[in-house]
Amino acid sequence: MSNDGVNVGRRRFLVAATSVVGAAGAVGAAVPFVGSWFPSAKAKAAGAPVKVNVSKIGPGQQIVAEWRGQPVFIVRRTEETLANLKKVESAVADPDSAASVQPAYVDRKLRSIKPEILVLVGLCTHLGCAPSFRPELAPADLGADWMGGYFCPCHGSKYDLAGRVYKAQPAPLNLPVPPHTYESDDVIIVGVDQEKA
Repeated sequence: MSNDGVNVGRRRFLVAATSVVGAAGAVGAAVPFVGSWFPSAKAKAAGAPVKVNVSKIGPGQQIVAEWRGQPVFIVRRTEETLANLKKVESAVADPDSAASVQPAYVDRKLRSIKPEILVLVGLCTHLGCAPSFRPELAPADLGADWMGGYFCPCHGSKYDLAGRVYKAQPAPLNLPVPPHTYESDDVIIVGVDQEKA
């Protein structure tokens, strides 16, 4: 076979150009495919687990994450806060969390896996308003007996810093504790049950 009249340089250029266009097309097709592996915003709202790094939460501080379209309050409690929870046990409606929505693996009084880290769904159990985080002691508007907790501005329900509702409040139940587990000392996965993780 004779190669008379064949431009070898042109042939190499065409082969290279075709290869580049083919590779770009393969990447263009792969990007949406790989992207489909990650949960969409709709899937996250429907209940996909959410990872939260708790290492940057200072003592006595709270961060808010979102899971299933709901706010999730995550608080780093201090030793003083934990001691104050015992002081308010007689004032809360369900101190042992017998009627509460919470996983079986959380401590019934502290309502957490680790005492210092509290994880709550941030919706009042009365009508679903978002309670305000009020960690200060004895503020003028909440009274001298206030040991820190949550106050719902909609109808006045009060919760302690374990999410337990005080007696004689519009809210009937403690704030729910969502299923969660620790991936590491610093990372919580909200939406994954510790017993099934």
